[in-house]
Amino acid sequence: MSLDKNLFQQLSNKLLAALPASDYQRLVPHLKFVSLEVPQMLYQAGEPITHVYFADKSMVSIVTTMEDGSTAEVGIVSNEGMVGIPVILGNKATTTTSFVQISGAGMQMNADVFRAEFNRGGAIQTLLLRYVQAIYSELSQTAACNRLHTLEERLARWLLTVSERLESEDFPLTQEFIAQMLGVRRSGVTVAASTLSRAGMISYHRGHINILNREDLEATSCECYRVIQNEFARLLGMMPSKRSEKFF
Repeated sequence: MSLDKNLFQQLSNKLLAALPASDYQRLVPHLKFVSLEVPQMLYQAGEPITHVYFADKSMVSIVTTMEDGSTAEVGIVSNEGMVGIPVILGNKATTTTSFVQISGAGMQMNADVFRAEFNRGGAIQTLLLRYVQAIYSELSQTAACNRLHTLEERLARWLLTVSERLESEDFPLTQEFIAQMLGVRRSGVTVAASTLSRAGMISYHRGHINILNREDLEATSCECYRVIQNEFARLLGMMPSKRSEKFF
């Protein structure tokens, strides 16, 4: 169904909520609520991106797939952002694949219409360019993290990021899926998760993870979690579990 303009103040997608009301209202006729279900594919590598998505109560993984079929997550998108960045960068195709990792809702918009809105300039373009910069910083930091930090530190960072994006301490994730997203063997995730569990930081049961001690989990995580979080806050005014401030 179409998105009622009166829902502006209740939006949980922080990127849309950061827009000035006048710019947002111009998007309203082109936005519609959609159900995003695991493992729904939003776009595949090499194929044209026909729609962009603004996650609400859901989370989407952006992954790279190698020739042997192995995968590694290069980004996650929840209510802080959008899926389909290549649309505003001059190309509808990309080498990554996007699929729903945690079911929920979202807003969908035609890619051509969205590109036209971006090309108008103004607040929408400024906001999206800041978002792209935040994503670039996240990718750069994550690349360094994957090379320099232990699996335990990386798992703590990833769980904190997921929790922050979903604004929840409890979420469904299997160890097999976490291994795919971190680009490591499941046995490694099992050991790292067991360490965090024994320390009382998390509990894991039948595909559900619950963060029990966030302070200790943050202390266990590498500095990359804070670097990425602070960069999103600096560029977009987005803080965890809070409605983003309008910065225009």
